[in-house]
This record gives sequence, C-alpha cells and structure tokens, in this order.
Amino acid sequence: FLKEKTSGHFVDRCIFLAIYLSWSIQLINYLSENHQPLMKKFKYFFITFSFIPIFVFAQLQGSKKIDSLKSLYEKSTDIEERVELLRKMFNIQLYIEPNRSEEYALEILSIGEGNSDKRHIALAKFCLGNYHYIKHQHDSAALFYQKAIDISLKNGFETIHTNSLSGLANVMADNGNHPEAIKLHKLLAEKYKKSKNFLNYGIMLGNIARCNYHLGNYPESMRDYLAAIRTLDTIPREPFRKADILRDIGRLSYIQANYDESLNYFEKALGIYERTEDNLYQAYTLNDMANTYDAQNLNNQALEYYSKSLVISQENNYVDNEANTLGNIGTIYKKKGNYEIALKHLKRALQLDRKHNTKDNVVFALNEIGHTYSLQNDSGNALKFLNEAASLADSIGNMEGLTTSLYYRSLTYENNGKLQLALKDFKKSSAINDSLFNIEKSRKIEELKTIYQTEKKEAEIALQEEEIKTLNEKARGDKLQKGLFAGGMASALALFGLSLFGFRQRIKKNRIAREKQEEIYKQEIEHKQKELASQTLHLVQKNTFIQELKENLENLKNSPEKFKAEFRRIVMLLKKENASDKDWEVFKTYFADVHNDFDQKLKTLYADISEKEIRLAAFLRMNLTTKEIAATLNVLPDSILKSKYRLKKKLGLDKETDLSGFLNTL
Repeated sequence: FLKEKTSGHFVDRCIFLAIYLSWSIQLINYLSENHQPLMKKFKYFFITFSFIPIFVFAQLQGSKKIDSLKSLYEKSTDIEERVELLRKMFNIQLYIEPNRSEEYALEILSIGEGNSDKRHIALAKFCLGNYHYIKHQHDSAALFYQKAIDISLKNGFETIHTNSLSGLANVMADNGNHPEAIKLHKLLAEKYKKSKNFLNYGIMLGNIARCNYHLGNYPESMRDYLAAIRTLDTIPREPFRKADILRDIGRLSYIQANYDESLNYFEKALGIYERTEDNLYQAYTLNDMANTYDAQNLNNQALEYYSKSLVISQENNYVDNEANTLGNIGTIYKKKGNYEIALKHLKRALQLDRKHNTKDNVVFALNEIGHTYSLQNDSGNALKFLNEAASLADSIGNMEGLTTSLYYRSLTYENNGKLQLALKDFKKSSAINDSLFNIEKSRKIEELKTIYQTEKKEAEIALQEEEIKTLNEKARGDKLQKGLFAGGMASALALFGLSLFGFRQRIKKNRIAREKQEEIYKQEIEHKQKELASQTLHLVQKNTFIQELKENLENLKNSPEKFKAEFRRIVMLLKKENASDKDWEVFKTYFADVHNDFDQKLKTLYADISEKEIRLAAFLRMNLTTKEIAATLNVLPDSILKSKYRLKKKLGLDKETDLSGFLNTL
C-alpha cells in the first residue's frame, strides 16, 4: 500500500491508516507500562515512527493530482495548454517535493526556448526563482527573478513582472534588507489594489507585516496582519494564504507570551496546511508550536512536535527548517545541562544556515552556541560567537537578535568578573527591548485585535440574521407548498434571491463605509500636514518680523529723548515674546502627528541628544533653510551652521552623508 500510488480506494486507505495508528498507540502504551527504561530511551523514535504514515498518506493524495495533470499533459498537443499544465504541476510540487518542481520549470523553459516564446521563457525564469527561493538559495533566486523582470519589462508581461518583483522583495527581506523590502511590497500592494487583485493585495499586506515584525515594529505588524486577514477572509481561493497570516499572528502572540492564544492560531494554520497538503509550512508550524511549548518549559511536548517537524523536513530536504529544528532541539538540551549534545545540534544548524545564507537564523545559532559555551565557563569561545552574532544582527537590523546577543554577552562578562562591560551590555539590551515592545505598543496591539474581533463578530451576526431570514422565508414557502407546490417554490426562490441581494447590498454598504472612513483618515492626515506647514510658516514669519522690528527700534537710539522709555519697554516685550515655548510646543505637537513621533525616534537612537538639537533636527526635517531657522530661533546663521555641524557629529555621520537627507529617513 505504501509504495502503490494509485491503486486501492480512499476508504481502504483510511481503514489501513486507522489500524496502523491503533497498533502504534497500543505499542507505545504497552512499552510505557511494562518497559519504562526502553520507552524513555526510544520514546521520540516511536512518536516519529507513528507520524510517518500520516505524512505518506498526504503524499499519496497529492500524487493523485499530479498523476491526473500528467495524464492530461501527455495527451495534449496544444503548447499553451501544456505550459499551463506544467505550471500547475510546478505549483503543486513546490511545497511538497521542491526538486520535482524544478523539472517542470525546466520543461517550461525548454518549450519556450524551442518556440522562441518570450512569455514562456519569462514564466520559466519566474518559476525557477520560486524554486531557488524555497530552497533558500537566495542569490540564484534573485538572479532568476531579475531575468524574469527584464524579459517582462521589454515585452509587457505585466503579471509575470509584478509577481517577480514580489519574489525579489521576499529575497530582500530574507537577506535582512527589510526597509527596502517594505517599500517594494507597498508599491506592489497599491498596484494590486488598483487592479482589484485582492488576493495578492492581502498577500502583500502580510509581507509588509512580516517585515515590520522582523524590524520589531510590532503594532504596525499586527495592524497589517489584521488588514491582511480581513482581505483574505473574503477570498475562498488559495486558503493557505490565510494560514500564513494566522501562523504569523501566532508568532506575534508568542512574542507577547500569550501562549494559549498563540497555539490556537498555530492549530488553525496547521489544519489549513494539512487540508491543502502544504508539507513545507506544516513543518514550519509544527516547529512554531514546539517553540511555544518550549517557552512554557514543557520539554516533552516540545520534543514531540520538533520530531514531527524534523521528519517532514528531512523527507523533503527542507534544509532551512531542518536547521531551525536542530537548533531548537539544541536549546532544549542546553536547558537540561547536556551541553555537548546541545553544541552538536547547534553547530550542525549553524553549518546549514551559513550554507543557505539565512542570516536571521545564523544570528540565532551564534547566540545559542555562545551562551552554551558561557554556561561551560568557556568565555573565550562564548565571546567569539556572541561578538559575531551582535555584529551580524546590527548590520541586518535584527533588533530581537541583537537584544539576545547583548544579554548573553553581559552574562559572560559577569561570570568573568568584568562588571562594567556586563552592565553596559545589559543596559543596551534593555533599552532596545523596551523600544521594541513597551506597554503602549502592547495596548495598541490589543486594540487592533479587539477591532478585528468586533468586526468579525458583526459580520457573523449579519450572516446569521440573513440565514434566519432565509429560513423563515423558506418555512412560509413550505406552508404554501401544500396548496400550490410550484408557486410555493417560486416564491421561496424569489425570497431567497431577495435575501441574497440584501446581504450583498449590506456587504457593499459596509465596504463603502470603510472606504469613506479611510478617506476621512487621509483627509485628517492632510489637514495635519497643512496645519504643520502653517505653524512652521507662522514661526518663521513671526520671528522674522520681530527681528526686523528690533533692528528698526535699534535705529531709534539716536532719536529725541522722549523715545528712550518707549524703546526700552517695547524691546523688553519683544524679547519676552520672541520664539516662546508655547509656539514651539504647538509646533512639536503637529510635527509629531505628521512625522510619526520623530523626536522619540531620535531619543531612542541617541539617548544623549538635547531638546535644542531635537528642535534643530525638526526644522531640518521640514526643509527650512539655515536663514529661516536662524530667524525662527533668533540667532545668527553662523550659529546654526555650527549647531548643524555638532548635531551631525553627535549622530555619527561622515562628511559625505547629508544631514537633512539622513533625518528624512527617520
């Protein structure tokens, strides 16, 4: 049965699987009761062995689809149809057996080159990009995506061009270049929204959220995840896309230590992956669930799920998840004090991560190896790995990894008696951690989740009301059916149609309301921008006027004696009023609303920055000239130039870096 792919009925397979699992459970129970030493030694082998048929069963179901498509492919003589069938087989195998999927992509390429068909060649390059991306061969993936983009641009293949750009953005994100990936994903999201391709629009929102998650922007990440779910909830196609978002929300809940909620999201995602036979993301999600059990110190449950994930990864050659699982198993052995076994697993994981250029995972493995050496009191090796981890995490913007590196390094310094260095690293780690996830951010996330749950509940209530209404109409139709069956059926159908129409109208009305609300938010932002510009102009004009007035009054010094008293009074009043703190506070309020807490970002990045320097940075962010800033602050332009030089030095910028340009990126 296990070797035969097509023979036998589905029911026979289910019966066989049930008998197999029943025997496996009885065997495990028997060994648990009568041979505890043997069971303790081989427990996870038996658990893994019991899981194998489920995996094989899923493989067999997927193979039926492939066999059907292959049969159609062999019979077809139409080139377009053959290419489309190859594309479908590629998509099915990509997450089940990636190496098989490469064969289909190469076949598309062969057909395209044989017929000099640029579209088929571009499609093949895009598919090969996807294949190498799944294999975490990022350089090759980027190369094929770029080739697909170049061909598509020259020949106007819009869909392939857009999809290839999306793939390239994913490569950027996996290589740690999250800011650039976000820019590209946002550009694509707008394109998909305008073309009303809401499936891909929802996917892009999820990608943006994922990048923000890795950058530590958790509230923004949750906002985009929930927006993605709201979009994908309305689309029945490709349900695994929704599963991806559910899994990511589970990971974000895990970061918050909401473990029950996290497992709930993971279980929902895993159910969808199992139904769609997505082996790769089954392995990922099982690993996530194991991590959640591990965080609760439930080591046995964690090892059980790691074992399941490892089986799928090794069977399908999912090297990245194999590395993750090995690393996670290593951390469990580290907790148990089995340091040699822990290092064996962690170093194998690091070797796989380095080979496949998954930099975030390299940071994780380096941190755990360094900490394990630290626990063995081998500070030399500990610092070697932790220094490399901190440097790499900082270079790719992995703030979560950097926090861990600094914390582990502080423990190593403490064990060595280097208390000043330990305190310095601990403070840095705490500061970054606080900036990543403070109480306010947690509150915002909960608010967004509440909004999502409320909207979802309202939609469910509306649907239930429509269903009740439909049932009531049907009941009335049944009564009429006794007298006139045909007329009753027609009435029921008409009423059902009206109900359906009313429900659709309500959905349309809700959508229009949401769009109006979005437009209101947009107008509010524009209003705040205008207010900020107005307030800036007010400051500049006011202080310019005051400066000119003071100069005129200075000219009165040589006038008749009767003007002296008046002169002194006016000058004192002007000095008192000039560039008042109240004006600055009003300006700062508008500025913070429009520029997303610009001053707080500066304080987080440069703790020793002064209020005057923040004020100067804000005016530069508004693109005011040196002369305008001098007039606003009632100082000479030379003084502003010196202040700009000192600010640039404090921010650690080199001579070639433009100060205003740098501030505009914050």
